[in-house]
Amino acid sequence: MTKTSSKKRSFSRKVGNTRVVPITSRIIFIFTVSILVASFASNYINLAFNRAELMKMMKQLLVKDLKEIYDFSNTQYELYQYSKGDPDAYQASMNMIETNAFRQFKNKKSITFGLRVNSAASGQIVFQAAKIPKLTAFPDKTALRRIKQQENKGIREGTLTFFIDREEYYGIYKYIPKWGVYLVRAEELNEFSQGSRRIFRDISIIIGVITFACTLIGIYIIRRITRFIDVITSAIMEMAHTQQLELIRLEGASNDNITFLGMSFNSLSSTINNLLSIFRKFVNKDIAVQAYQEKTIRLEGTQKELTILFTDIKGFTYMTETLGTDIIKILNIHYHQAIREIFENNGLIGSIIGDALLAVFGVSLGDEAKQSRPTGNKSYQAVLAGYGIQKAAQALRKEMEERRAEILNFKGKLTAEEEQVYQAVLLEVGVGIDGGTVFYGNIGSYERMTNTVIGDNVNAASRLEGLTRIYKAPVICSEYIKNDIVQNTPDHEIYFLELDTVQVKGKTVGQKIYWPILPGALQSDSRLAADLKHFETGLGLYYQGKWQEAFQEFSICNLPPAEEFLERTRSGQPPREWSGTWNITVK
Repeated sequence: MTKTSSKKRSFSRKVGNTRVVPITSRIIFIFTVSILVASFASNYINLAFNRAELMKMMKQLLVKDLKEIYDFSNTQYELYQYSKGDPDAYQASMNMIETNAFRQFKNKKSITFGLRVNSAASGQIVFQAAKIPKLTAFPDKTALRRIKQQENKGIREGTLTFFIDREEYYGIYKYIPKWGVYLVRAEELNEFSQGSRRIFRDISIIIGVITFACTLIGIYIIRRITRFIDVITSAIMEMAHTQQLELIRLEGASNDNITFLGMSFNSLSSTINNLLSIFRKFVNKDIAVQAYQEKTIRLEGTQKELTILFTDIKGFTYMTETLGTDIIKILNIHYHQAIREIFENNGLIGSIIGDALLAVFGVSLGDEAKQSRPTGNKSYQAVLAGYGIQKAAQALRKEMEERRAEILNFKGKLTAEEEQVYQAVLLEVGVGIDGGTVFYGNIGSYERMTNTVIGDNVNAASRLEGLTRIYKAPVICSEYIKNDIVQNTPDHEIYFLELDTVQVKGKTVGQKIYWPILPGALQSDSRLAADLKHFETGLGLYYQGKWQEAFQEFSICNLPPAEEFLERTRSGQPPREWSGTWNITVK
């Protein structure tokens, strides 16, 4: 049996309490994340190197600008000297320096200023070339301390980072003795690196778009390559849900390790199914289901109310002596039909011992069996199965009769040996049915065990089957069977003919036995109703000890059981202390 998964692919599926994520989804996720991480990391590293180079270039440009301002400031100082300290001349020089500095600016927040350091905590801005608001005092005390520390070491030039209005600046400074101030040329870092950040952003967008496109292509390729992983996984999940091993369809799969995995599973599945098929032929359905679901079989059992059917082949010793090893062929033909009848009526095989077969009805067979077989009263099913077995035996006898007729037409007569074989293959069986509380379970050892049913009712079913030889009824059942069907299957239409009250060997009390007659027999035989009435009347007289009157009734009854009562009542006198119960001394 094969199965194809037709369910849509999803990101994950839940099996029991476990969330199962498809391997393709994990591969795609890891693949996408890896590409993004690698691309963004490479882009960031590239940005870091570019920033380092930009900082180096900025430092060089700032040094160049500072040198120009420095030279221009010295020239302005010489001009200022001609004014002999005129305050207006001083301010004009400052304005000229500012104007010259503005010519160097390319960014909005570029700045050049002159800083007079009074102390580590105080610095005065003497001039400022910038588009930001004018400053009178240098706001960054930390930067002032660094300048003062360097000054104490005799160092009056270098690089400097400082903050103005919480914005970070990077600059170059140098002390100009003529003016007594530090010339500072700086750029705001965020503005200076804005171009590189814009490039980083644009490249990141491009990377994202390319990654998304590559991911879509990758999803298609990966899912195409690994599509049978989903097929295999879905099929196995479905098998886990249904508790049934099946084959996975792999048509169109490529020659790779995934296909090999599926083929290996199919091979294992076929092997296990073959073993299960063999296993089910040796054990009952409920045991096979339990073994499959619980993965073990325990030595245990319970008391259950079941119906027991026992069937045996009449004259089996004669058949064995006549047919020899060919008896196996006849048995297999018979059991093939008999077991099918039992299974079709929800029965289980308790045991097969030579010509005897024990069946059990009323055991739960699991959901699968319930769906494929009709449900109903266990005793009713046992009676139907019993007549099904009789029908199968009758069909086999009819076939043998037809073959004998063909041989007679061809040869004219049968030899003595052939006639003996013919008589041997005319299979006749008896069926006994009883029910009640029995032990049903596994016995033996963990090295070798068997499923069995044990109880007094099992032995009683065997005794009832033996009585079919005495009363010549095809099926005999106990009063338990009659009551179970009458009470639980009101539309059964089975006619229960009371045959006798007997005390079988091993029992201390008598029990009533019945011949269950199917409605079809009543409808097909118009004389049957009259015969049943004569038999029931005769049986009542028989119980009362009126054997002469009973003999008269039985003599006009054409039912096979009447022959036994004719022999019993022929004398016309019942035994002393007659209680109505007949003792059966044979098994």
